[in-house]
Amino acid sequence: MAKKNVLIIGAAGRDFHNFNTYYRNNAECNVVAFTAAQIPDIDGRKYPKELAGEYYPNGIPIYSQDELPRLIKELNVEECVFAYSDVPYNRVMNISALVNACGANFNLLGPGKTQVKSTKPVIAVGAVRTGCGKSQTSRRVVELLMEAGLKVVAVRHPMPYGDLNAQKVQRFAKIEDLAKHKCTIEEMEEYEPHVTRGNVIYAGVDYEAILRAAENDPDGCDVILWDGGNNDFSFFKPDMMITVVDPHRPGHELSYYPGEATLRLADVVVINKMDSAGPEAIQIVRESIAKVNPNAAVVDGASPLSIDKPELIRGKRVLVVEDGPTLTHGEMKIGAGTVAAMKCGAAELVDPRQYAVGKLAETFKIYPNIGTLLPAMGYGDQQVKDLEKTIENTPCDTVVIATPIDLNRIVKINKPTVKIGYDLQEIGTPDLRLFVNEFIKKYVKK
Repeated sequence: MAKKNVLIIGAAGRDFHNFNTYYRNNAECNVVAFTAAQIPDIDGRKYPKELAGEYYPNGIPIYSQDELPRLIKELNVEECVFAYSDVPYNRVMNISALVNACGANFNLLGPGKTQVKSTKPVIAVGAVRTGCGKSQTSRRVVELLMEAGLKVVAVRHPMPYGDLNAQKVQRFAKIEDLAKHKCTIEEMEEYEPHVTRGNVIYAGVDYEAILRAAENDPDGCDVILWDGGNNDFSFFKPDMMITVVDPHRPGHELSYYPGEATLRLADVVVINKMDSAGPEAIQIVRESIAKVNPNAAVVDGASPLSIDKPELIRGKRVLVVEDGPTLTHGEMKIGAGTVAAMKCGAAELVDPRQYAVGKLAETFKIYPNIGTLLPAMGYGDQQVKDLEKTIENTPCDTVVIATPIDLNRIVKINKPTVKIGYDLQEIGTPDLRLFVNEFIKKYVKK
């Protein structure tokens, strides 16, 4: 019986995981290619034979998603599997229509076919959009588990943009490990906050191998924390699922893939940023939760800011630098840096677009609605250099840095800087402590 030719449409994350868990050892399917989108410069590579398994002695090529119609025809593709996240429903169905018009089936794999079961208790943190506050929620959960005397090992959703073989299983226990693994800015933003708080975090490409390594971490492991990416559902089967929603983007929780699935899967939903959102928007989000997951517990939350040098903002012309993915495919028009600048009385938010160079200029062309903010893009060395040059070119008095890491460590900034921090703060009860304590009582063996 002939194998079915399959093409996986991805963005160097969920696509590789779907392959590893469902297709790698599937004798009935032949994955002929991956396509890549969202992240710059990740096509033109191969998924290596060492990771692809015995059915793929030559590895699997990765093409740009723009080549999808040609690939379906030339590779005789029968089925295309959509495997990346934070995409509006109409865009998903646009791609489905394209695939169907080219003669192939369109498929979406769910948790039942792709989640890996752990031997340890698992808490998963996800969200309905990029930039909702997953990371700060994960940090709060880790804090509560550590207060209970438990060893927590975090596992982060993949961002393998370099040497895939070298990135099969990555362990980060100290700051030096970030340089050892040649992390991009985007990776450092996610890993560094865990490491500086004293817990180990894993990431990479092969998430069953990563899970087994995490379960047997040399520093010990009582609980696995899945720290999700974009608005994807967990790669691991969770014992408790926490989903974060964002009232700054009301209605998005029911209109982006796979964010609605993540909301429907939640045991606990955190409504974040209530300190800076309007009551009408908060009510829309509450109604969405009640509509699709009425049995979920709801925790109200805020994201209070810490501003290290507010005097450098007041009355100044400032350049606000925010987390890159939150502004690009997350589509946020305002972030912590903007809120801080307004609270501290900045005279002007300087528009960086006319001063952007190289790959940063390309980013503004691809995402023209970013506005008067600078995304901290750093997927490669050239992009980091372009980020540094764009900051240097922009005429401002102060650079407001609202990324999870201090950019001064990564790029040379020739102007005064202000660092913005933010953590999750629960409002009233129920709070996360209640649900984490219930989780410990039910799942953690003493």
